[in-house]
Amino acid sequence: MQSDQIELLIATFVTFFVVIDAVGVAPIFASLTQPGGQAYARRMAIKSSVVAGIILFFFAFVGPWLLDHLGISLDAFRAAGGVLLFMIALDMVFETRGMRRKNRAEQVLAEEEQAGRLEDISVFPIGMPMIAGPGSIATAMLYMQNAQGDPLGVSIVSAAIAANLVLTAGIFLAAGPLIKVMGESVAGAVTRIFGVILAALAVQLVIDGIKGAFSL
Repeated sequence: MQSDQIELLIATFVTFFVVIDAVGVAPIFASLTQPGGQAYARRMAIKSSVVAGIILFFFAFVGPWLLDHLGISLDAFRAAGGVLLFMIALDMVFETRGMRRKNRAEQVLAEEEQAGRLEDISVFPIGMPMIAGPGSIATAMLYMQNAQGDPLGVSIVSAAIAANLVLTAGIFLAAGPLIKVMGESVAGAVTRIFGVILAALAVQLVIDGIKGAFSL
């Protein structure tokens, strides 16, 4: 690989890792799957990653085609994606994103208790929107659009998405022991650090989009 291709791989992987925030989702996943035991948690971890993968790859490959037919330029989408990711970064830093996730998890747990049975949480809320949410979908479309049909670039973006989904499933499988070791406060601190990194990446995307749009 050339240096620019290695940079693309690293940038794509890091961006997806930060946007998905598997470490931040892990405590919620652990609380949702705790009543079902280890086998249930393992099944939900694998299935939710597969569901999220289907959604992300669908938008990664169909999204650029859709943008072309809507007449939206790459620079415009890059800037818009940067703004969206920056808003997600603010949520991560100030923990509003975590609060929404926690409220959603409590609602699902309450529904399970009322029904007296375990629900399949792999599609909602874990697969979507906690893994394949607006931020990760926009990121998939953005980087695939950046690849501009180059086979190697498309392969690199696809590999970064797949690697993050595998890593997310692994973190979910280790969620119980991981949370006991880390504690919620440490997990929250890690999420805040990811938020700062994502904010910097988002600002860079906005700058690149504006420079491209105005030929600066």
